[in-house]
Amino acid sequence: MSDVAIIENFVKKYTALKQEVAKVIIGQDDVVNQILISIFSGGHSLLIGVPGLAKTLMVNTIAQALGLNFKRIQFTPDLMPSDILGSEILDENRQFKFIKGPIFSNIVLADEINRTPPKTQAALLEAMQERSVTVAGHQYKLNLPYFVLATQNPIEQEGTYPLPEAQLDRFMFAINLEYPSFQEEVDVVKATTTDVQMTVNSLFTAQEIIDFQNVIRRIPVADNVIEYGVSLVAKTRPKADTAAEIVKEFVDWGAGPRASQNLILAAKTHAATTGKFSPDIENVQAVATGILRHRIIKNYKAEAEGVTDEKIIQSLF
Repeated sequence: MSDVAIIENFVKKYTALKQEVAKVIIGQDDVVNQILISIFSGGHSLLIGVPGLAKTLMVNTIAQALGLNFKRIQFTPDLMPSDILGSEILDENRQFKFIKGPIFSNIVLADEINRTPPKTQAALLEAMQERSVTVAGHQYKLNLPYFVLATQNPIEQEGTYPLPEAQLDRFMFAINLEYPSFQEEVDVVKATTTDVQMTVNSLFTAQEIIDFQNVIRRIPVADNVIEYGVSLVAKTRPKADTAAEIVKEFVDWGAGPRASQNLILAAKTHAATTGKFSPDIENVQAVATGILRHRIIKNYKAEAEGVTDEKIIQSLF
């Protein structure tokens, strides 16, 4: 099958996938899109939203529709790295045996990741970056595709451990979940207060997703699109000559090279989902907010004047 035929097949399956997810998740189109783009790009996502917006249900539904294994880890202040990675135990033959933790899954939901101390947050880091974990000196490979979706509650910040910048940078997207519209909320209440159970069909296999990820990486990108992506990221760095005026005024630190890589990779996936065989500048702009949002550190002046990350990013286009 040629790459062109694979992309055309991908568009059909992607549309069907969105319809499967929509059986359970009402609205939130933009959020579902960004999560799926992240998965097919081989990246991870950070979901930021208040409790009760169906974050766990959304990830569970997407995992079912993709035909992947799904595990949820509820992060708490007393969670230890071994609770996530697994640990060695003595079996009945007095031999050490490794019992795998919940991190050994295709899709891992790290619920309220900022509730747990840095030591446990760091246990996720190796898994996210290297797709492997090291326990008691032994390295264990994780099954591919592998995707971490962490959630964070933006309201309650007492007793939390904010994610360090290096770890935030490992997430391809930071996705803000807003409250549903009035009509969406009416539909949600109607759908969830009856005894009708929706069944979500699995449309993919793990190998199919890996194949699609490989084809998306092979999509060619014009030099001017790559240069646009790199210059967009360069504009977020206040000390650079290319920095935008709004950045010099309101930003302390800008995005690093990983943002440029993620921009182009996500633009490729975004183009593929709409049936285009090469991304253009519009595709880069479509994914820029989610990719740059958590990589820009604003100064106190921005906080005081209520300048949002979105406003800064939109002004760079």
